[in-house]
Amino acid sequence: MKTNIAKILEIQGLRALAATLVLIFHAKFVSGGFIGVDIFYVISGFLITGLLLKELNANGRISLKAFYLRRSKRLLPASFLVLFVTALFAWLVLPPISRGSIGRDLVATTLYISNYLFAWWQNDYQNLNATPSPFIHYWSLAVEEQFYIFWPLFIIALAKLKSARKFLVGFSLVTSITFALGVWLTVVAPIWAFYSLPTRAWELSIGALIALLPSLRRRSPSLAVLGAIALISSAFWFNDRTSFPGVYALLPVFGTAALLSSIGSWPGPLRWLATNRVSVWIGKISYPLYLWHWPVLVLPIALFARDLVLLERIVALLVTIVLADLTTRFIEEPLHLKNFAARRVVVSTATAMVLSLLVGFGISQSTTKTILVNGKQVTLASIESRPTPYDDGCHLNYHEAISPLCEFGKLDSAKTVVLYGDSHAVQWFPALEKLAVEKGFKLITLTKSACPSIDVVRESIGAFNMGNCAAWRKSAIERISKAKPDLIILSSFEHFIPAGDPRKVKKWWADGSQRTYRTLNTLTPKVVYLLDTPLPMRNIPDCLASTSADKCLANSKLGLPQVAKFEIIDPAIWLCQSECPGIVRGNVAYRDASHISVATSLELSDSLWQALIDKGFTL
Repeated sequence: MKTNIAKILEIQGLRALAATLVLIFHAKFVSGGFIGVDIFYVISGFLITGLLLKELNANGRISLKAFYLRRSKRLLPASFLVLFVTALFAWLVLPPISRGSIGRDLVATTLYISNYLFAWWQNDYQNLNATPSPFIHYWSLAVEEQFYIFWPLFIIALAKLKSARKFLVGFSLVTSITFALGVWLTVVAPIWAFYSLPTRAWELSIGALIALLPSLRRRSPSLAVLGAIALISSAFWFNDRTSFPGVYALLPVFGTAALLSSIGSWPGPLRWLATNRVSVWIGKISYPLYLWHWPVLVLPIALFARDLVLLERIVALLVTIVLADLTTRFIEEPLHLKNFAARRVVVSTATAMVLSLLVGFGISQSTTKTILVNGKQVTLASIESRPTPYDDGCHLNYHEAISPLCEFGKLDSAKTVVLYGDSHAVQWFPALEKLAVEKGFKLITLTKSACPSIDVVRESIGAFNMGNCAAWRKSAIERISKAKPDLIILSSFEHFIPAGDPRKVKKWWADGSQRTYRTLNTLTPKVVYLLDTPLPMRNIPDCLASTSADKCLANSKLGLPQVAKFEIIDPAIWLCQSECPGIVRGNVAYRDASHISVATSLELSDSLWQALIDKGFTL
C-alpha cells in the first residue's frame, strides 16, 4: 500500500512540474516551459495504458463504454466550465470584429479538432501578429482526446492477436513510426508537426511502453536524477526558436520516462520536491490550472491593449491558481465522487457540447463587420483585403520555393520593373500595378512570405524553412538576371533577428544588405530599396474597433537601419507626422499589425511614383 501511495504522489509531483512549466512559460519567466505538455503526454500514456491493460488482464476484455464514460466524467466538466467563462469574457473584452474567429475557435475546441484548426491558421504568415485565440491552449487537450479515441481500439485489436509479444511490437511500431513522422514533418511542415496527433503519439506511447514493461522500471536513483536534469535543462535551454518537437522532444520525453521508470527510488531531495504538500496540491489541480492559465493571461492583454507588466503577470498566475483550486473543489471532486448513471453522463456531455456549439455560432453571428472611420462605416473585409498576388499564386507562402511567371501592366513595354522581397514588398503591389497600367511599364513580381530580399540567413522556426527561402532567392535572382529589368524595387520586413546572438542583428542585417546590393547592382541600372513601413503597436483594425483612433499608432523608430548603397525611399514621410496614426488621409493605414492596407498602397501610388522619378527612374 505504501508503494502505491508513493507512486501516486510522485506522479502528482510530475504533474505539478508540467503545469508549472507551462504557466511560467506563458507568463514569460522561462523560455522552454512548453515542454510541460510533453511531460503530460508521457504521463497520460503511462496511466491510461496501465488502466486498460489492467482491465484487460482482469476481465479478458476492455469496456469502451466504461472507458469513455470515465474520460468524459473526468475531463469535460472543468473543460466546459472554462470554455463558457472564457467565451463570455472574450465576447466582452475582445473587439467586436474578432467575434467571428472567437466563435470559430469555440466550435473547433468543442469538437476537439482545434489542434488542426490552429495549425492551419498559424501556417499562414499573415496571422503571426494577430491576437492569440483565448482557446489556443486547448490544442493539447484535443491531441489527448484524439489519442483516447484511438488507443483503446488499438489495444483491443492487438489483444485479438496470438503473439505473446503483440503489445510490445504494436506499441513499438507506433512509437517509431510517429517519431520518424514527427522528425520529418518538423523540417518540412513544423506547425503541423507541433499540433498533430500523428506526430505526438510517440510521446504517449513511450509512457505506454513503461506501463507495459515492468522490466523498464528500475530502482535507480541515478536514472531519476538524469531524468530531472533532462527536464530542467530542456525548460531553460529550449526557446521559441527551437525546432520542436523533432529530435529535441526526445530530451523532455525521455526525461519524463526516466522519472516514471524509477518511481520508488528517487533520491530523498527529489522525492521531497515531488511529494511535499504544495507539489501534491498543485498536481491535484494541474488540469484546471492548465485550462485557466491562458485566458487569464491573454484576455487582460486585449483589455489593456498592451502586454502585461511583471506584477500583472504574477497577479494573473495567482488568479489562475485560485480559479484552479475552486474548480477542483466544487466541480471536479464532487462530480468525480458521484456515481452517475451512464445515460446521465452521455446526456450531460451531449447537452454541454450542443450548448457550446450554439454559443460558438451565436458569438460568430454577433460579429461586427464594419468599423467607424472618420464618421463613416467601413467594412472590415475592405480593410483586411490583401493584394491580389495572395490569391492568384504569385505571392509564395512558406513551403513554396519557385515563383510562377507573374507579369502585370504593359507586357510589351520596353521598360521592366521588378518587385522583389517578402510580404512587406508585396504590400506595395497595388500601387505598383496601378502605376504599371497608368505609366505603361511591365511589372514582374518575385515575392515570398517571411523571406526577406536582404541576403540574411534566418533560423527555421515555426512554418518558416530557410532552405525554401534560400532556394527561392536563388531562383528569383536567376529570373531577374534573365529579365534584365530597368529598375528593381525591393523591400523587407525589418524586425527579424539572427540565429544565435540577437545583439549582432545590425551587423547581420548590414552584411546581408551589402551582399544583396552587390548582387542586384550588376543586374540592373537602378536598385531602389523601400524602407519598411512603421510598425503598428497592435492590430490596427482591432484597435480602431475597440478604442479611440489616437491610441492606434505605429512606430517609425523601430526596425533595422539600411547601410548599403541602394537608392532609399522612406515611406514613413507619407504615413507619419509627429506620430504615425492608424488612419491616414481617411484610409485605415494598416490591414493588420504589420502590413499597410490595399487602400493605403493605392493612395500612395502618386507619392511613390514621384519618389522613383526623384531617384532617376524615367520611362
